[in-house]
Amino acid sequence: MKNLEERKWFRAYPEQMIKELDIPVVSVYSLLEDTVSHYPNRLAVIQDEVKYTYKELKEYIDHLAGGWKELGLRKGERIGLMISNDPGYIISYYAAMKLGLVVVQINPRYTPRELLQIASDAEVAYIVTEDNMIEKIKKLDEVYQFQHIFVVGSSDDEIISLASLIKSSKKLEENNTITPGEDVAVIQYTGGTSGAIKGAMLTHYNLVANVIQSYAMYGEDMKFGKETVLTATPLYHVYAMTSGMNLGIYIGATNLLIKKFEVADVLEKIKTYKPTFFPGVPGMYNAFINHERVREYGLDCLKFCSSGSAPLPVEVIRKFEEITGAVIGEGFGLSEASPSTHRNPPKGIRKIGSIGIPMPETDSKVVDEKNNELPANSVGELVIKGPQIMKGYWNNEEQTRKSLKAGWLYTGDLALQDEDGYFFIVGRKKEMIINGGFNVYPQEVENVLYEHPDIKECAVAGIPDREKGEVIKAYIVPKRGISIDFEELKGFCYRSLTPYKVPKRFEVINELPRNNVGKILKRKLVDAEKKKSQKRD
Repeated sequence: MKNLEERKWFRAYPEQMIKELDIPVVSVYSLLEDTVSHYPNRLAVIQDEVKYTYKELKEYIDHLAGGWKELGLRKGERIGLMISNDPGYIISYYAAMKLGLVVVQINPRYTPRELLQIASDAEVAYIVTEDNMIEKIKKLDEVYQFQHIFVVGSSDDEIISLASLIKSSKKLEENNTITPGEDVAVIQYTGGTSGAIKGAMLTHYNLVANVIQSYAMYGEDMKFGKETVLTATPLYHVYAMTSGMNLGIYIGATNLLIKKFEVADVLEKIKTYKPTFFPGVPGMYNAFINHERVREYGLDCLKFCSSGSAPLPVEVIRKFEEITGAVIGEGFGLSEASPSTHRNPPKGIRKIGSIGIPMPETDSKVVDEKNNELPANSVGELVIKGPQIMKGYWNNEEQTRKSLKAGWLYTGDLALQDEDGYFFIVGRKKEMIINGGFNVYPQEVENVLYEHPDIKECAVAGIPDREKGEVIKAYIVPKRGISIDFEELKGFCYRSLTPYKVPKRFEVINELPRNNVGKILKRKLVDAEKKKSQKRD
């Protein structure tokens, strides 16, 4: 921490963040072991009628690890987890951590083609899935075969169910030897929104470090053995894996698992279980504020809220906080960083619209194309260094060299740092729009559009134009029953934006294309425009 004391943001750290962090060099599984020793009878998991204490959870995990060892699963082999939010995910994940297997996160919504792409790249030997995914996996039989398929739920004679294996196996008493700084715990695939996939290798030390860093941001206000985490974001996404599951287990929290986010159902569960911590994504916060009876469900039980996966519009933050009284700690992260790197501290200076300051033990700066650090309020690429930064990309030395330079992770995100050391994301390098020689950052335009009372959601992108090469277009999802007046909307934008930043085209659509965790897929919007242009030609 000493080499960071001269950084501008250091004076903004709350007291608990100033002291040097003690990051234990241990396996991820040790987080569970430690919590079980302190809170064996504390509820660890709730999902509908299923409830496990920490002691029960560890028993299931250790029996599964024992069964897997008997079947021949060995340290370093890759096991795919293709499971939605289910206690079986947590059990499988921690059994893999105990054995030293490498977890490969797989979205259950993936098509057979997408599954094959990841399985082939990571050389996945085993896979855990749900019964309704079996047919999808069997479609790969002619081109790719897993050594074993395990299923959460019922199974036929060919497939081994986790429940039967846990019941029939002796529990594994000894943990496999783990070298935390070297051994990969998780391969988290990234790049699906913009290009070819890349598997970020996250070591045990990376993941443990990010849990400790995340806890340090909250400090003593987050009580061991007292909190309840609302885990509605998919656990196969790195953000929920760390901020929902691993952080929750580290502090002995009860994990309230939501299998599928449906706002009415989630509000009922909030009313019943009164969660205190919610690591959400923008689409979820937007759903809450647009629910007509949201004030009736007691969201003031939430002490801590954070947002990840994509930028959270300022207007959504203000409305959510006004409705609930809870504070959203805006931040930033990415798969390559386990994932959290920046956060607005819950105590001290908070700047709405910023991603806050670097996590403890994390360095960050904004650089130009020649890697020179830029002065305050200059836009450049955000680069990050810290114990949570990945080991590299799986079997991809070329991309590793491009992204990791002298210990710094080059994010591909455009950002600026203000005079107080707070960072602001202005867009992705690839999403920046050049309009008449001027740089336009879509997020700035979107923030203005979200202030309009008739707009529910929006996305801004640069689309092809014969004369100018590229023009700004805004895609609008209006609130129910509202008809958008484009001329009025354009005038609204002119009041807050320089003329070259105002969208030249608008289109009303029913919904924005998103990935599984709510990140808007602007690439699909642009691709659709290109196809329209080709048809006209």
